[in-house]
Amino acid sequence: DSLGVTSVPLNQWPDDVDLEALVNDMNSSFESLYSTCSSVQSESVPLLQHNGQVHRDHHRIAPMPPHTHTSNSELQHSTTSPKQRRRRSQPMHILAVRRLQEEEQQLRTSSLPAIPNPFPELSGSPVLSPGSLPPCQPSGTYIINIFSEDGMGKVVEIPADMTARDLCQLLVYKSHCVDDNSWALVEHHPLLGLERCLEDHELVVQVQASMTSEGRFLFRKNYAKYEFFRNPLNFFPEHMVAWCQETNGAIPPSQLLQNFLNSSSCPEIQGFLYVKEMGRKSWKKLYVFLRRSGLYFSTKGTSKEPRHLQLLADLEDSNVFTVTTGKKLHSAPTDYEFCIKPNKRTELKELRMLCTEDEQSRTSWMTAFRLFKYGIVLYQNYKIPQQRKTLSHFSTPVRSVSENSLVAMDFSGRIGRVIDNPLEAQSAAMEEGNAWRKRSQRMNILGSPSPLHPCLLNSVIHRTQLWFHGRITREESHRMIHQQGQVDGLFLLRDSQSNPKAFVLTLCHHQKIKHFQILPCEEDGQIFFSLDDGSTKFTDLIQLVEFYQLNRGVLPCKLKHPCTLVAL
Repeated sequence: DSLGVTSVPLNQWPDDVDLEALVNDMNSSFESLYSTCSSVQSESVPLLQHNGQVHRDHHRIAPMPPHTHTSNSELQHSTTSPKQRRRRSQPMHILAVRRLQEEEQQLRTSSLPAIPNPFPELSGSPVLSPGSLPPCQPSGTYIINIFSEDGMGKVVEIPADMTARDLCQLLVYKSHCVDDNSWALVEHHPLLGLERCLEDHELVVQVQASMTSEGRFLFRKNYAKYEFFRNPLNFFPEHMVAWCQETNGAIPPSQLLQNFLNSSSCPEIQGFLYVKEMGRKSWKKLYVFLRRSGLYFSTKGTSKEPRHLQLLADLEDSNVFTVTTGKKLHSAPTDYEFCIKPNKRTELKELRMLCTEDEQSRTSWMTAFRLFKYGIVLYQNYKIPQQRKTLSHFSTPVRSVSENSLVAMDFSGRIGRVIDNPLEAQSAAMEEGNAWRKRSQRMNILGSPSPLHPCLLNSVIHRTQLWFHGRITREESHRMIHQQGQVDGLFLLRDSQSNPKAFVLTLCHHQKIKHFQILPCEEDGQIFFSLDDGSTKFTDLIQLVEFYQLNRGVLPCKLKHPCTLVAL
């Protein structure tokens, strides 16, 4: 009917049918239909050639009734001019045909009845309507490559709206790690020597779109991500924070947090920085101001007057990165370099390189950059794990499955019972530990031939712990501590390079890394370990670490955060 051709029953066909006129009507119908679908004509072979014999043989609409005949006079009367013949022989575009097929498919699916959904809890709808049927090919998923510290990679398929926090939770779940809200996704550029931790609310797909081909994502710990919110009063040195309008107006420490998060206030970070000149290898020491509107430097000493300020970088379309190869690649004056990189794909000469005198200053400048750019969103990211909100894509247990399945049992009686009292459970654990050590001493005296000989067990049991990293160098331990935050109490244990029987405790305190040697000592035929010349002795390194996690002893601070590597 849409083509202008009306079907007629066989018993109502007329005696004489003009086949040529019928074909002409069909051509004109096709022409009027497809002329609206495309305005551009392409050169192709005509689909309908007005050739008398061809039409009679290949475009028969219906079988002719037995009493139908056509006279020659009628055929001559119905012939058209060559001009009209060319007009009817215009090519029919393939796009128009495809569009018609799609419309026909939509009409066909829309006429389908509603299908009861057998899994309403998965889609949130009790009925699967034709419009809600899943497409054949998913259009909202992307492939992301994630790398661990050992260089091994993992391919993950994620939706387009997955945030960095959600992806970290997914990797924690798949890697069977304990979720302590300190895992981070790192944007790493090895050729440029840059890296930064993604904010929890950032979309991973959008960040990947702005990265170059050599860029990659790393999965690692970062304990310093929200260190400012844990200790806002003592985070910034007093001389760095001031008001933009006043020359010597310092902000009270008690009002520091709310002024940074309040978009209507105008605090600023000020101080001297080494700034690399664009396109050159030389550095200049300038007095710099960081405000919500951007990063500026003064052309006249420490003046704040607007006529003396020039813009160095914009905060809105940029991100702040730590430079890992500053002295080698950029001839930086110190080791504490950072850079401001535009979100677009940029070259090395377009980066704004900056350098500070010490690690505390670099951390303060980079944290202030994040606070000015994200404001209250950064504080909400810090609060979400504490509020135990359910994530949008999935939820994972805070502790590992093995921890959740352990209970304290008492088998001293005829029937075992579960110990509900925490104090009683702790006392039972201590008694069991002391009894195990007594048994190990007795077995050591008798010379037990067991394969788990206590001397052998004490010397290797620490190798199963996440904080032990074997035979790594002093420089590698420094690099790992730097990468995971340089917060107080961040530690790791490693083999000593100078003494093959000793171990080294590497500890971070006040953003400085210190090393303590753990020496073995023998008493009554048994080997102990000590880091204070034998004043406090431990049978194995696990006992030593557990003691200094509760007691500071001779260390500058307690052991708080183990420096951990994960294998994806």
